[in-house]
Amino acid sequence: MTERPGIAVIGGSGLYEMEGLTDIEEVRVETPFGDPSDAFITGTLGDERMVFLPRHGRGHRLLPHEINFRANLWGLKKLGVARVISVSAVGSMKEEIEPGHLVFVDQFIDRTRQRPTSFFGDGVVVHVPMADPVSPPLRQALQDAAEGAATFHRGGTYLCMEGPQFSTRAESFLYRSWGVSVIGMTNMPEAKLAREAEMAYATIALATDYDCWHEEEESVSVDSVLQILRANVEKAQAVIRNYVLGPREPLCPMSSRAVRSSLMTPKDRIPPERRRALAPILDPVLSDESPPV
Repeated sequence: MTERPGIAVIGGSGLYEMEGLTDIEEVRVETPFGDPSDAFITGTLGDERMVFLPRHGRGHRLLPHEINFRANLWGLKKLGVARVISVSAVGSMKEEIEPGHLVFVDQFIDRTRQRPTSFFGDGVVVHVPMADPVSPPLRQALQDAAEGAATFHRGGTYLCMEGPQFSTRAESFLYRSWGVSVIGMTNMPEAKLAREAEMAYATIALATDYDCWHEEEESVSVDSVLQILRANVEKAQAVIRNYVLGPREPLCPMSSRAVRSSLMTPKDRIPPERRRALAPILDPVLSDESPPV
């Protein structure tokens, strides 16, 4: 691979490949956190070198809590990625978000319980800000790319549940009372780890159903999800293609300098083995290199 990819797409349920890529290479990355979900697929779209990763692995082999999020995001950082576009199937928690619509979420509620949520620890203390977990410039650029390509909603809260089971009806009504927009199983801790790796992150949420709260709709099932998901994936592909072929938005400092403003451990107190394990993340921070554009 001669050129480092600046844009990554993490594909969720139904999105296992990226159409239109040329000069395709398959790259396997060893990480200190174990194996990523699959090989990273790099390719060129227009003039942009980018990388694609199927979140659940090709053949949809991984349950949400089995996804090695740290290996996935560490691998993307190692490859040189600066912008991460997450594509995720979700249930709608609001009447106006109909199955088939896209949502560009701007907030998350993390209800997961058994997933490692940080690269740090073991001698390295970092507390990155997460008040605004999505990169505003990247989200706006994706919304611009969606004009004319899909029916979409600007902003909304994504509640990330543990799964792999769908919600009970009582849980669904509870989450609706919180004002959440969509519910899914995969964007946490992905968004947190992208922030810790100083990569801009945004989500294209693909609404496939009304969870189980809607009295006039059938409760969510795999068959109903897959039927709508196929159409949604085509819309997401169009949005990503429009974005990649369009003008590049600036990186926001909130994303690209998150660790630089949050590292609590003095440089000379970081254990050497931890610095080596976290080299793709810590080396630019400790040398104060400017983030990529």
